[in-house]
Amino acid sequence: MSGTVTIKHSGLMKRLGVVLAVASLVFAQTLAPVDARPGDGGSMGSRGNRTFSAPPATNTAPSGAAPMQRSITQPTPSSPSMGGQAPMQQPAAAPSFGRSLLGGLAGGFLGAGLFGMLSGHGFMGGMGGFMSLLGLVFQALIVVGLIYFVYRLFRKPQPQPAYADQGYARSPVEMMPASGGSSASAAPVQIGDSDYAAFEKLLGDVQEAYSREDLSALRGMATPEMVSYFGDDLARNSQKGLVDRVTQVKLLQGDLAESWNENGSDYASVAMRFSFINAMIERATNRVVSGDPNQTQEATEIWTFRRVPGGPWMLSAIQQAH
Repeated sequence: MSGTVTIKHSGLMKRLGVVLAVASLVFAQTLAPVDARPGDGGSMGSRGNRTFSAPPATNTAPSGAAPMQRSITQPTPSSPSMGGQAPMQQPAAAPSFGRSLLGGLAGGFLGAGLFGMLSGHGFMGGMGGFMSLLGLVFQALIVVGLIYFVYRLFRKPQPQPAYADQGYARSPVEMMPASGGSSASAAPVQIGDSDYAAFEKLLGDVQEAYSREDLSALRGMATPEMVSYFGDDLARNSQKGLVDRVTQVKLLQGDLAESWNENGSDYASVAMRFSFINAMIERATNRVVSGDPNQTQEATEIWTFRRVPGGPWMLSAIQQAH
């Protein structure tokens, strides 16, 4: 009899170990950082009336740009960028049938599983190999839910970082325009060497200021809309106790997709392929959470810049290349 009890307890401990391992893996994934460097993995900002019209393809970004995901500009049927078409409608919410069915099954399995565990037969014990495996999955979900609940219950809000106020400047490096870069427009904007130098300088300066969490410097380089997105991302990283470090940004190739004048402002969308080093650092310990501080990466993005007459170019949008 005692040998039987030992075997039962041994099997329970093994299953509990598997459940905890799965739960820890899932919980770690929920805490993994999502945002890395400004604009990474998403498209945001405004391009005037062309916000929802993809910039023309270029040699640097031959497959074009991803559509805008975050923008204060709202599409309208009369917008030139929409080609006279009605704006895309948000998909209707899916019926609750699937969720209700899943909830009912989960509730039933949970009740049966808890009863089995309390009676000493294990979660869904006696229901066959497949149901035992299914029971193991539900055990993992229960543990994950409990861990996440405790984490949310006892998590303390992280203090907001004291963003720097100092500015930053680097020497510009010439970026050559692509042939036939400027698209046809009723009011074309001529882009010269000094403009390309300003675009490249902003590419490095924006990344550098973002890495320093320097919102004051970013306000002098980007539109208020873009600064608000950067601020949201930095605050989210701060709440997780993380710092996004972006260093050694270097332009590798760049060309003009289109330039135009709209409502008294000049716009220029530029495709840029650049290298950089990026790592997410734990603020308290300086431990590398993701990325590699010694590994160079490459990315291709389409940056749109805007200026008013007599003013400097300001970053207005970032779009990921397809």
